[in-house]
Amino acid sequence: MDRDSQLKLYGAVADRLKEAHTRVRALQVPEGVRMALSRKLLVITAAAKHDLADAARRLDRFTQDLDEGRFPEGN
Repeated sequence: MDRDSQLKLYGAVADRLKEAHTRVRALQVPEGVRMALSRKLLVITAAAKHDLADAARRLDRFTQDLDEGRFPEGN
């Protein structure tokens, strides 16, 4: 992947992560569920530093789960 496309992908992932965080904050779910979702987003963010393509795939799955109402169990 050339540098320009890598930068574009990084920008797209960063924008989508920001949007996902906003969506999680707006959810009407118990605080434990919100915390579990936030932790997943932090893991995806950390993964983006090492493997951007994998982070993008993880974010796709995360967003699909949000869209379909599949949330982790909160403690």
